[in-house]
Amino acid sequence: MNIDFVLSQTDSRPMYQQVMGHIKDRVAIGDWPEGMRIPSIRELAVALKVSVITIKRAYQELEHEGILVVQHGRGAFVAKQKLLNKQDQENELDENLRQVVQLANRLGVEPTALAVRLKKIILSMTETIE
Repeated sequence: MNIDFVLSQTDSRPMYQQVMGHIKDRVAIGDWPEGMRIPSIRELAVALKVSVITIKRAYQELEHEGILVVQHGRGAFVAKQKLLNKQDQENELDENLRQVVQLANRLGVEPTALAVRLKKIILSMTETIE
């Protein structure tokens, strides 16, 4: 299982929220499909070099949101996903874009340069889909 999450000390979000974001992304794009067993709390904590408490909090929040199902003694699994309505999907996209803009600002990337980079990524991904 590929666990290449990048956690940042400069991100304004707490570590557990960063972990939640990465897991949500994996589920949303289908890397972690419904029913898949995900790393245990301890495994993920070791891989990311963070506290077990941090991962436990992320898993608890994700279970509360209905993204994970935690079965004591068996592990954590990706829950059956409810389809988000169009407005929820757009809100989630907007939130992710806000985070990208905030990161670009912290790195000193000008808005026009960010737009160019986004366009390049869109084009490269469109070419791979076709």
